[in-house]
Amino acid sequence: MKNRLLIAAFVSICFLSGSCKISSGQGSRYNFSSLDSVIQGWVDKGYYPGASICVVKNDTVIFQKNYRDYTPDTKVYVASAGKWVAAAVIGAVVDRTDLGWDDPVEKWLPEFKDDAKGKILLRQLLSHTSGVRPYLPEPRVDNYNHLDSAVTEILPLDTIFTPGTRFEYGGLAMQIAGRMAEVAMGEEFETLFQELLAQPLEMKNSHFTPINTDGGHAPMLGGGLCTTMNDYLHFLSMIYHDGMYNGKQIISAETVKEMQADQVKGAIIPSNDSDNYVAKGLGQSHNGIYGLGEWRELIDKKTGEAYQISSPGWAGAYPWINKHDKVYGFFISHVTGSSAKEDGFSSFFGSPVISRTVSEILKGKPLVVKQGRINVGNGSLYYEEAGQGEPIIFVHGHSLDHRMWDEQFSVFAKKYHVIRYDLRGYGISSSQTEDYQFMHVEDLVTLMDSLHIKKAHIVGLSLGGFITADMLAYFPDRMLSAFLASGNIRKSKGPSEPMTKEEAKVRDDEIAALKKKGVEVMKKEWFEGLMKSGGSQRERMRVPLWQMIDEWDAWQPLHKEVRVVAGLDAIEELKKSHPAVPALIVEGHSSDNKFSKNPPILEYLPNGKLKIIEDCGHMMNMERPEEFNAALEEFLINIEQ
Repeated sequence: MKNRLLIAAFVSICFLSGSCKISSGQGSRYNFSSLDSVIQGWVDKGYYPGASICVVKNDTVIFQKNYRDYTPDTKVYVASAGKWVAAAVIGAVVDRTDLGWDDPVEKWLPEFKDDAKGKILLRQLLSHTSGVRPYLPEPRVDNYNHLDSAVTEILPLDTIFTPGTRFEYGGLAMQIAGRMAEVAMGEEFETLFQELLAQPLEMKNSHFTPINTDGGHAPMLGGGLCTTMNDYLHFLSMIYHDGMYNGKQIISAETVKEMQADQVKGAIIPSNDSDNYVAKGLGQSHNGIYGLGEWRELIDKKTGEAYQISSPGWAGAYPWINKHDKVYGFFISHVTGSSAKEDGFSSFFGSPVISRTVSEILKGKPLVVKQGRINVGNGSLYYEEAGQGEPIIFVHGHSLDHRMWDEQFSVFAKKYHVIRYDLRGYGISSSQTEDYQFMHVEDLVTLMDSLHIKKAHIVGLSLGGFITADMLAYFPDRMLSAFLASGNIRKSKGPSEPMTKEEAKVRDDEIAALKKKGVEVMKKEWFEGLMKSGGSQRERMRVPLWQMIDEWDAWQPLHKEVRVVAGLDAIEELKKSHPAVPALIVEGHSSDNKFSKNPPILEYLPNGKLKIIEDCGHMMNMERPEEFNAALEEFLINIEQ
């Protein structure tokens, strides 16, 4: 495939000695090209000046790569990725002193005794349920050298809700928690970090004390950690092994368990997505979203325990542990410049694509994919097929190619014979010409004939949906079912009405205007429109969607394209036949993506139904693949019954 990198060599990190020494590896049996492509795309776009990533499974590195000038020892301020480490420092103090998770602030800080904040519990300070405002009110900033000064500044501030009743993400309350640990242990927080965690974990390049020349980073527990990839991996190894590192118990297993337990409990979680990273970043709807200094990303529904935990930072650092996969990893970088903001990219909410991609790489057996070409008229179509069972043919959208079905192809290949292909004029199939009349639906039937497929489930999105509608109109006898997403009947003239001279003149003017504006500008506008239509999960598709649009040759908008879908002609055919093929019209609903509750095509489909996927835009299969796949699977199962 185009621009796909195969990674042939990896490195291993040896944890047995307690240090993070890189040695040559024998190569991984996993193909991390998809993850590499995502990260390389971020760096190429200028979101990050460079980056490093390491993925560890069963204490063996299965993927490690550096981007641009980054190395595993590059020092980076990792913002909220430090919350996890800071909470662990306090946990180590809990293990060694009388400090307890249910201790109120006033027990250790007597200046709070006559203040409502004095009743706040230590666990609430570390779980964003304390009622302490998230940050200091402007124009004040957290630029203190000592936590006692920070706490003095916090003392006169009013709480914003009753402790334990709400969840509001921020970092200010952690300053109070850190000061409680200082008093309990009799040492300043940086000393506690160095003695209790950094030294036994061999985190030689990590500190919470700010470097003034780095732009005024405050010694905030929730945002001031400077570290390296190698150092942070030692910390993750310790947490992964229930507090054990290099044969020594750094923090107790009970403390690790408490940190990972649900600390939000009955607190109200605001509907504002900016406070609910688990909902916006991962699409999860559970309420137990936070522990002590760490997010509880994925939850075992039977036990309620978190099996994936993390601590992403706004600047790009993303550490995570997945117990089911027996994996932990760390992506380290620090966002710079304005390109990410201009593109609407969020390093914070975009982070989970890393862990999600790793899980997908680990879970699936390598697909045996057959690639080929079939002749159609004056050209050829590229296709891929895999699996066994009833055939499913995936038909892609305009400006895209067969890769848009990456999240469906391997999933449904486990039970079905799946086929995906590039339409003529797209991907690596043959180009179009202005003077050659053909129909995409006829090409699809030719593909089926060449692969000896009598009938198939046809799944199309956008332009692929138009083509699926054409199949219903002209070739219903070749269909087991029709799944039409974000498109069914194109409301335009069909090939029965050739382009008039007046229409040709209009197209010439449109093409001239487009050439003047620039194809790259057009592509960017088209891409941004698709992104804008999405809901809270749209960041998941940013990189692969742009890769396809960027590589598209844009032949169609630059030429007087013949009418390759039936459009309104298909309506006339459907009126005559009313095909009994099982059909599902699927639409996404978001603030920027509207839909018709009564799509006209259903008038002609006696076995047709409508399904809406909420919080979702036009490219639903890429934006919300889990929901899309579930809808398709349910549809297919109901047909079988």
